[in-house]
Amino acid sequence: MQNDYAREAVPESERKKWLSISLVWIAVGIDLSAMLFGAELGKGMNFNDALLSVIIGSAILGVLAAFCAYIGAVTGLSTSMISRFTFGISGAKFVSLFIAISLLGWFGVQTGFFAENAFAAIKGAMGLELPMPLLAGIGGILMMTTAIFGYRAIEKLSSWSVPLLLILVILAVILAIKQFGLSELKAPVENVFSFGMAISLVISIFVTGAVISPDVSRWAKTRKDAVLASFFGFFFGNSFMIVVAMILSRIMDESSLTTIMITVGLGIPGILVLILAQWTTNTSNAYSSGLSLSVIFTRTNKAVLTLIAGIIGTLLAVLGIYDYFINFLSIMTLFIAPIGGVYTAYYYIGGAKLFDTLNDKAFKFLPLTAWALGTLISWFTTERPIGLELFTITTIPSLDSFVIAFIFQAAFLLIFKQRGQKGAI
Repeated sequence: MQNDYAREAVPESERKKWLSISLVWIAVGIDLSAMLFGAELGKGMNFNDALLSVIIGSAILGVLAAFCAYIGAVTGLSTSMISRFTFGISGAKFVSLFIAISLLGWFGVQTGFFAENAFAAIKGAMGLELPMPLLAGIGGILMMTTAIFGYRAIEKLSSWSVPLLLILVILAVILAIKQFGLSELKAPVENVFSFGMAISLVISIFVTGAVISPDVSRWAKTRKDAVLASFFGFFFGNSFMIVVAMILSRIMDESSLTTIMITVGLGIPGILVLILAQWTTNTSNAYSSGLSLSVIFTRTNKAVLTLIAGIIGTLLAVLGIYDYFINFLSIMTLFIAPIGGVYTAYYYIGGAKLFDTLNDKAFKFLPLTAWALGTLISWFTTERPIGLELFTITTIPSLDSFVIAFIFQAAFLLIFKQRGQKGAI
């Protein structure tokens, strides 16, 4: 098995051009969760306004991803390894634990979601009722396999699956338009979403991916490649499936991709779309979880750690208990966005020189404080029952926490630099 550079910088000789990296992000963005959101947005908002909100939200997300990805390209390090410079050696283990548990858990949730949709797709296309635990097991094994083999396997999967997914989904749209026309796109609907709320929801879908974008951008050949790949990948990857779902749900009055594929006559290809869409998305959860665990368990091979994470996530899906801890996972996710705020401030305000040498500090308390404050703000601004919903800042709790953590870490850096107390940061 080739070296995936989990605990070191990716060497220049192994770096990739922007197009191959952007395909990875597009593949991650094409998933069924975005499809469901797009269907709800299409039914609850004027189509032109909904389309504009998707474009604006995805553009903001692309900028945020590029902002984070740039650091991955410069350092060649994963998000969790960047955390070692930012939070200290032991502090990074603490931070990485939240990333690992959250992504491992969401791997289980997405695998269970895959099983539910696969059951409906196979029953609708072939009349077979396969056991859900079996489908969850098969899905989990598929999704963890590419993650175990590392980035190169994910890149290869994305390079051939993205074109195929685009062709099949666009074909479904063409067939749906032929059968149902486009008149329903202009039909009036009850506005459930405000324009600002729609933009907020578009960003929230993929904001965690933007924060952990160094896991992929560390493979970029140049900084320009990292920025281009992240912006284009997040912008197109986040918006494509949402827009497609908006169109299909409006003209067909249906939110299920499975039902849509069967209705337009793409039963078997529809199953393929279902498998590829979840495979390319969920494998990144297992991959980044493995990278985080490799910072915690430094003596264990990253592939073994990814395998363990994948098995645990798959068992959660097979046993059908993933629905019972979604609230717990949502709470865990609150801790991830401010990590990005801290490490970006550490790099852009503190300077790249802070990443030149890893000192032996166990904990860096000021960055950990900025992280804690960002998480606290996220909890205050998140809707109940997960958060307290006391006030709003940007209307996007994860973005709130990112910005607050960035501001506090930037302030700490500037204050202690002026006092000449560099050791404090």
